[in-house]
Amino acid sequence: MSTAPARAVIQPDPAKSLLQATSLTLPSPGVDDYLIAMRGTAPCLGELTWESAYPEMFSKRIHRVPGTEGAGVVLATPANGQFKVGDAVMFRLDAWLSGTLRDYTLVPAANVARKPTSLSWTEASATPLSSLTAWQGLFEHGVLDASSIGEAKDKGKKVLVTGASGSVGMWALRFGHAAGATMVALGSGAKAADMKAAGAAEVIDYRTQSVDDWAKNNSVDQVLDCTGKDTAKVWSALKDGGRFLSMCTDPSQSKPEGKTAEVAKWYLVQPRGSDLARIADLIDANGWRPIIDSVVPFESFQAAYDKVDGGKAAGKVVITVSDE
Repeated sequence: MSTAPARAVIQPDPAKSLLQATSLTLPSPGVDDYLIAMRGTAPCLGELTWESAYPEMFSKRIHRVPGTEGAGVVLATPANGQFKVGDAVMFRLDAWLSGTLRDYTLVPAANVARKPTSLSWTEASATPLSSLTAWQGLFEHGVLDASSIGEAKDKGKKVLVTGASGSVGMWALRFGHAAGATMVALGSGAKAADMKAAGAAEVIDYRTQSVDDWAKNNSVDQVLDCTGKDTAKVWSALKDGGRFLSMCTDPSQSKPEGKTAEVAKWYLVQPRGSDLARIADLIDANGWRPIIDSVVPFESFQAAYDKVDGGKAAGKVVITVSDE
């Protein structure tokens, strides 16, 4: 295998969101790593601020490569790896590991799942982070049971998803509906048809109706917050003793006096390949697709991150690493 330098992008200064193209030698796999030839990756909102905000999480690396999700082809495997050389896979990385914005990257075996055969490389590159965030928010931290999928054992459970027309929200509607739950979407009425197609039984159009008004005659067992905005205005919909999960902020800070909740917390997604494998099966079975805003070539990495961090992306921005 060649040891010649390959393309990579680094973030030289963690206090700045400026990226730099460079060349790095092929990384050497550890005993539990796959070496992946990258096909695509997608920026995560705010990831270029993580190292400066949480320096204790990051090692003192010379080269900080951003990117926490993607898809590619296996080039080398751990001794007892599930996948073989040439397999198409997708994955999510912990933020402190050397990332995906490079030709070749290392991925812990526990993080890897097969690429859904029904997805293109672009679509697979945009899938892991958003889908895992929704999955764990419902089934690991929330009130739903993943074993209910296909059996509707969660019938009777009701979940409100904020930011429901976004990347995470749409996955949550699909997963919850598949488990038999009644999914309520909070979002723009302009996207009501899309949210209902994804599994929403009801759409609250925030432009014309407040959650407080809706909650006068309704309540839910769980709130899954995908925006971090105005969480105080959503508490009225939650049953006493329910669960309020947010991927963005700590909802307990906005809990009204006298309101009770079994769980109210900000949760961090875990890069679990076993969860992603279940998601891959559901994608192939149901024909689901991620929401993609745009696709850019590798050389446009800075523009891709700027678009996401500027709040101008309506879905995932995918950076194509290789078309091979």
